Amino acid sequence: MKVIHLSVECFPVAKVGGLADVVGALPKYLNHLGVDASVVMPYFNRKFVQEHSFETVATGQFYQGSILLDYEVLKESTDALGFPLYLIRIPGLLDREEVYCYADEAEQWIAFQHAFLHYLKHNGIKPDIIHCHDHHVGLIPFLTRNATDYKEFSDIKTVFTVHNGQYQGWMNWNKGIILPAFDTWKWGLLDWDGVINPLATAIKCCDSYTTVSEGYLSELFVEANGLQRLFYDERGKAWGIVNGIDTAYWDPAADKQITDNYSPINVQEGKYENKSKFCKEYGLDPNLPLLSYIGRFATEKGADILPEIVRNLLDKKAGKRNIFILGSGDPAIQQEIAELEKEFPEGFAVFFGYNEQLAHQVYAASDILIMPSRVEPCGLNQLYALKYGTIPVVRNIGGLKDTVIDVSEGGYGFKFEDVNAAEASQAVERALDYLQEPKKLNETRDLAMELDFSWDKSTSKYVKLYNQLLK
Repeated sequence: MKVIHLSVECFPVAKVGGLADVVGALPKYLNHLGVDASVVMPYFNRKFVQEHSFETVATGQFYQGSILLDYEVLKESTDALGFPLYLIRIPGLLDREEVYCYADEAEQWIAFQHAFLHYLKHNGIKPDIIHCHDHHVGLIPFLTRNATDYKEFSDIKTVFTVHNGQYQGWMNWNKGIILPAFDTWKWGLLDWDGVINPLATAIKCCDSYTTVSEGYLSELFVEANGLQRLFYDERGKAWGIVNGIDTAYWDPAADKQITDNYSPINVQEGKYENKSKFCKEYGLDPNLPLLSYIGRFATEKGADILPEIVRNLLDKKAGKRNIFILGSGDPAIQQEIAELEKEFPEGFAVFFGYNEQLAHQVYAASDILIMPSRVEPCGLNQLYALKYGTIPVVRNIGGLKDTVIDVSEGGYGFKFEDVNAAEASQAVERALDYLQEPKKLNETRDLAMELDFSWDKSTSKYVKLYNQLLK
């Protein structure tokens, strides 16, 4: 079975969020189960590309509207990621450093999808399944069946994974002229509320769609930024499959990015050693509890209530607990968090930006991780935290609801219901009180670290889905 994963992110080539972690791991685990899985993504002029060798395996050109575009397909020479990796480079469109935030994103992603299909056709490549990830490649299920030049791909099965239904890739119909020529009688498959909506198109046209947790699938039927009726109507081809984590990369017993390795056997000592060195680096007291946040400063992540949470936890209690924030995003939120450093010079530290090694160190050093998300299709941070013996405090939503059980129910985390600083702060206070019970804490950490959130379980469900489609 040959499966090509199509995505604009893949860790460690180009990462903005959890999409990259999934695409960087799932194909590797599929290969372990005998699937011939590979990844095709745009070329980004980033560190991974600069430090690895690539060979050109194909070139070609096609018209995007009236503009003739040249492309080349580059293959990573050593299969360093555990699967074949292909990059599509188009001068002026797909050769930049950043993944997102360009004014011509619609042109970028249309060109990427067109070049991909042109590459398959002119090099005699016909996979059994094309697995598309998020709206950036949401036109593929439509084009394989309706584009004039690619009708020979109409029998290829397409799977589409919704990593975040809030982002849909909307574009005005004036972009329709730059799509590959298609059967214009089928224009309605592209349309939703008067614009081209790649996410809606994918759900209409794919053979099966998946979400990154069962809980998130149910939530999409109720709220999906205008597409809830479509998700519900197409529920017969839906699968909810929770994401896994790459336990070869996220393993405190072998992690080369943390200062001291540890396992459930010595978790108490191991975490304290990591915390001591981390706190020394950031001017914090290692003998105090450490609460951390890792992620984007975005309202969907609940980051807008972070400043109030910090004030609730440190006001009149500075010197009794530490808080560390690693993230970037909304400038207004970032500015408010920066001002907190002045307001609370003791017990509070921030790193603006994203640093992969630092993230590992934060998981290893922290006692508690907070995720006050408004929307969380799956969430990976809580899974990383559990693997490192860090107790998650999460809103009871989406994948967080599926993967975290409250200690009051015999679980290993703390939950709250509504997105407000008061409830979140109360949940953190519950967790801080729990830290004062060493026996219970160690038992909970042991339980958390032994949980199986590896890709092995999730991958077998994808294989089952693929086999079902190919019957």
